[in-house]
Amino acid sequence: MDSYESVLLVKPEVFVFNIPPRSSNRGYRAADWNLAEPSWTGRMRLISKGNECAIKLEDKNSGELFAKCPIETYPGVAIEPVTDSSRYFVLRIQDDNGRMAFIGIGFGDRSDSFDLNVALQDHFKWLKKEKQISEEPNKPALDLGFKEGETIKINMKITKKDGSEGSSRTKLKSGNGGGLGLLPPPPSGKLPAPPGSSPAGSPAHAPKVDNTTGESWGEFASAQGSATTPVPPSANSNWVQF
Repeated sequence: MDSYESVLLVKPEVFVFNIPPRSSNRGYRAADWNLAEPSWTGRMRLISKGNECAIKLEDKNSGELFAKCPIETYPGVAIEPVTDSSRYFVLRIQDDNGRMAFIGIGFGDRSDSFDLNVALQDHFKWLKKEKQISEEPNKPALDLGFKEGETIKINMKITKKDGSEGSSRTKLKSGNGGGLGLLPPPPSGKLPAPPGSSPAGSPAHAPKVDNTTGESWGEFASAQGSATTPVPPSANSNWVQF
């Protein structure tokens, strides 16, 4: 499939100059050109098609091609900056028959020449990165599927039907038996007695009377018969030890 032509940069005005042959290896100088009288003025487009890159000089109105400069590398011999200015370059143009010539181009603003530099650098960096990726060995795809007979364990937090999750609060029945409720702690910090029990000193804790003997304290040992609790000397022998 044919690649599409992409436009990397467009500059509406560029000046073209006839340049003298280079007399030495010290580079081109724009001061040697007739800068006041450019030989042609038109539009410049920097385009790419696949791995190819080129500068096209076209007529502003009709778009007719004036010259084409294929660029293989940058920096390179296809486009060279001059030594005495940042606004001028030397292009190696080429026709369809392969004939080549060198011309000078320039911009009225330094920002235009800066944009051309950046666009060329970005394009060839992208080509280099794409080449590196294509040359990398293909890595096997990561298989995340289950093997035959393989199992996994999943720990799940299960909530009870009543919504409890190990809460330290104790749910107690209300006094009238009408459901569950939470009792606040007593002011003394002690836990309340369980339901149905009677506090100490209430009639439920009173010792039972043995009607057969007539003694109301028959269930308790007397102070005289106690081997563990001493009785004060002045105490009455009828005193009962609780």
